[in-house]
Amino acid sequence: MRPELQVEIVSDEEMAIIEAALAAAAARPLLSAAATRGAAALCAAYSTAGDIEDSALPLRRSLLSRFRERRALAVTDITATEWCDKQMEFVLEHGKPESTEAMKAGSDRHAQLEQEVIERVDIAIRSAEESWAVKFMNFIVGTNQLLFNGLTRELPVIGVVEGSWMVGIIDELRMHVDGISFHPILVDTKTRFKATFPSEAQKRNGRLQLMCYKYLWDSLIAEKFPAENFFSYFDLNPDFLLSADVKRYISSLGFNAQVLYLTFKF
Repeated sequence: MRPELQVEIVSDEEMAIIEAALAAAAARPLLSAAATRGAAALCAAYSTAGDIEDSALPLRRSLLSRFRERRALAVTDITATEWCDKQMEFVLEHGKPESTEAMKAGSDRHAQLEQEVIERVDIAIRSAEESWAVKFMNFIVGTNQLLFNGLTRELPVIGVVEGSWMVGIIDELRMHVDGISFHPILVDTKTRFKATFPSEAQKRNGRLQLMCYKYLWDSLIAEKFPAENFFSYFDLNPDFLLSADVKRYISSLGFNAQVLYLTFKF
């Protein structure tokens, strides 16, 4: 059984009142003359620009292209992003915060450990080519120290990871005491503000850092270094003549190199 529909009958007098109200509304403009002109101009501008989907919005460059173009990613760039990507973005945009006492103590501890096995010397660097020449010589010397002494520290490494150049400095490499394995042990030194064990997140971040170092180390000793790609990416002159200070430093290590390219031959 269908429900009854409520029917309301409008009288002729009420219908006349409704029709009069509709007629008055149709005769009254909804916008003022000024508003009407503004709306017309807006519509004209919109029709000229086209749909918003069709307009070409300016693309914001990535942080990688803005801050690491023609430069290598640092391993610490990766670990800092994994730890807190917004903090890493803030550092890139506004610079690093001032060092705290805990950070200074950590730097001092690393310097002490380095001085135990490495003697630092001052060298006047006058170009990017000379800077890379010294870094490569430091890698060669550190690797020889690892093989003959079983221990080296602050070893610079560089390589290509997923198409991007990456650099880092390994805190420590040591050979196994038993002499059975020829694969070195990679060590990363972390200082603590308090005498507490690191959290699981800090352990994960440290493992990621060591994995990056291990990848770079394995690539350097197992593969042919892509020298041409390296020179092209960093815009370096392989035949750049090294200064007397740099050549003197290389000679003190027992090598002889007059130009940048020769440091790749040792």
